[in-house]
Amino acid sequence: MSNYNLSPEICIRMEEGHAWRGYPSIVYELQKKIRQLGKNKTVIAIDCYPGTRYTEIQKGLIEPLDPDFLIFSDDCAFSGEQITEMVRYNLTDDRVFGILSHHTLDQFFDQSKIESVTKQIRNFETGLILIYGVGASLIYEPDILVYADLARWEIQKRYRSREIGNWKMDNFDEDTLKKYKRGYFFEWRIADRHKKKLYDKIDYLLDTNTKDDPKMVTGAAFREGLAQVVRRPFRLVPYFDPGVWGGQWMKERFRLDPNEINYAWSFDGVPEENSLYLRYGNIRIEIPAINLVFRHPVELLGDRVHARFGTEFPIRFDFLDTMDGQNLSLQVHPLTEYIQETFGIPYTQDESYYLLDAKEDACVYLGLKNGINKEEMLDALEKANRGEGDFDDSKYINKFPAKKHDHFLIPAGTIHCSGKNCMVLEISATPYIFTFKLWDWGRLGLDGLPRPVHLEHGKNVIQWDRDTDWVKKNLINRIEKIAEGDGWIEERTGLHEREFIETRRHWFSKKVPHQTNGSVNVLNLVEGDEAIVESPTGSFEPFVVHYAETFIIPECVKEYTIRPYGKSVGKTIATIKAYVRV
Repeated sequence: MSNYNLSPEICIRMEEGHAWRGYPSIVYELQKKIRQLGKNKTVIAIDCYPGTRYTEIQKGLIEPLDPDFLIFSDDCAFSGEQITEMVRYNLTDDRVFGILSHHTLDQFFDQSKIESVTKQIRNFETGLILIYGVGASLIYEPDILVYADLARWEIQKRYRSREIGNWKMDNFDEDTLKKYKRGYFFEWRIADRHKKKLYDKIDYLLDTNTKDDPKMVTGAAFREGLAQVVRRPFRLVPYFDPGVWGGQWMKERFRLDPNEINYAWSFDGVPEENSLYLRYGNIRIEIPAINLVFRHPVELLGDRVHARFGTEFPIRFDFLDTMDGQNLSLQVHPLTEYIQETFGIPYTQDESYYLLDAKEDACVYLGLKNGINKEEMLDALEKANRGEGDFDDSKYINKFPAKKHDHFLIPAGTIHCSGKNCMVLEISATPYIFTFKLWDWGRLGLDGLPRPVHLEHGKNVIQWDRDTDWVKKNLINRIEKIAEGDGWIEERTGLHEREFIETRRHWFSKKVPHQTNGSVNVLNLVEGDEAIVESPTGSFEPFVVHYAETFIIPECVKEYTIRPYGKSVGKTIATIKAYVRV
C-alpha cells in the first residue's frame, strides 16, 4: 500500500468569485453578465468540444436562459456522411490506424447556412440569441463566449458505453476502436486547432466532464490558472484501465476498485490524455492537460524543445502491470520514416521499460535470437495469426530475466514485450497509439473480439540485425555513473542513442540539485515512500511526491532540489528523470 494520490489538485491563488458549480449558479452568473453588458441584443455562444452532452446543456443552461433565438451550430455543418467522404483518406479502412488530418473545423461548415443564420441574427434588434454546439463561435461573433471542454479519457469512456458516437454521426454502436480512430486522427485535431484560437476570447470555461455536475470558471481565472501551473512542479490526474493481460499490483498498491478484474495500464504523465485538477476556493475544475501545452508551450517544454516538437508534449510516462497477469502482445513500433510516410505523424514511439517491481520469474522479450531465418519467422507468425497453431516464440525471440530497477531500452523497430509478473514504468515518446502487434498469444480482448494484429505493418519495420548479441550490448542496463555529491549518486540509464529522450536515475539520502537542462523534466519516485521538491530561490512552494507518482517540472523552473521527506528521511530513495536531449 502506498500514499499514491489518485486526485492531485493544484490550488490557484486568486480572489474568490471566479468559479461556480451547478447549473443554477452558472445560469445566475450568465444572467448577471448579460445585465452588466447592458445591450439591447446579446449573443451568447456555447462552443462545445466534440463529445459534450448536448441534452444536458439544453436542459441545464439553455432552457433556464430562455433565449429569443436558438441556433444549434451542428445544423450548419455538413452531414456526417459528407464529412466522412471529405476525410475518407484520413480514416482509411483499418480498424485502428488512420492518417493524421490537417483540416480545420471551418472546412466542415456550410457557408450558405451560416450566412442564412447570420442574416436572421442581424434582424433581431433586441433579445437574447444563443448559439451552442461544436464550432458555435464560427457562426457569429458572440458578446459572451462560453467554451464547454472535456478530457479525451472521458470521451473514450462515453464511446465505450455507447452514450455517444462521433461528431455528426449516429455510430453509437460502432466498434469502439473505430470511434476512437476517428476521434484521434480527425475530430480531436480539428477541435484542438479551433480551441487554440479561442483561449484569449473565452469569457467562461465550462467543465463538462462529470454528468449533471458542471463547473464554470471565468476565462481570466482559467488563463491565470494555467499561468500559475506552468511555473511550478505538478502532477496530472491519472487514470487506470483493465486489459486482457492486466495484473493486480496497481489495484493493491494504489487502492483501486477491488471489483475490477485487473488493471493493465495507467496513464500518469500524458497531457494529451490526462486532466489537470485546478482548485479555485471550494470548487475544483477539471480541464484537459493539453490546454497547458497549447497555452504555454515555451515555458513548459523549453525553447529548443518547442522549436522541435511544437505544441506536442514529447515524453510519456505510463504503467504496464502484468503482476499475476499475462504477457503483453509481441510487438514492434514503426521507424521514424515509416510513421511519417504512412500515418503523417512527425516522430515515432521510441520507448523503454523501467522495472518498478518484479517477481522471481519476471521477464522481458527483447530482440531476435542470433541467426534466425527472416522468412521462416514471418511465415510462422502468419500461420499463427491464421489460427494454424501457436507461434514458437522460444525459437525466434530473446527472453531475458527481469528484476526490480532493471532498465530495458527499446528503440523503434525492436521486437519486444513485457512478460507476466512485471510492473513496468514505460518511458517513451508520445505517439502511443502506434503499436504493431505481431502475435497476441491467440487470445481475445476483454470485449470478446480478436485483438488487432498488424503483421503487414510490423514486418516492414522490424530491424533484423537487433539480435541477441546486439541487444545485450546496447539495450539492457546501460547504466553508468555520471556524478555524485554529498548523499547522492546520479546515473545515466538510457535511452539508446537513436532515441531523443535522456534518462537519469538519482539515488539519494540527502538533498539533490537538479537542472532542467533546457527541456521539460518528467520524473517518477521509483524507490522510497516520499520526497519533497523545492526551489532554491523560493520561486514555487514545496511539492511532496509519493512512491510511483509521476510529476512534471516545467523547463522555465530551471533549477530545483529533491530530498527524502516524511517516512523516507534517513533512507536512500530514488527518482528517475526523463528529458529531451537538446
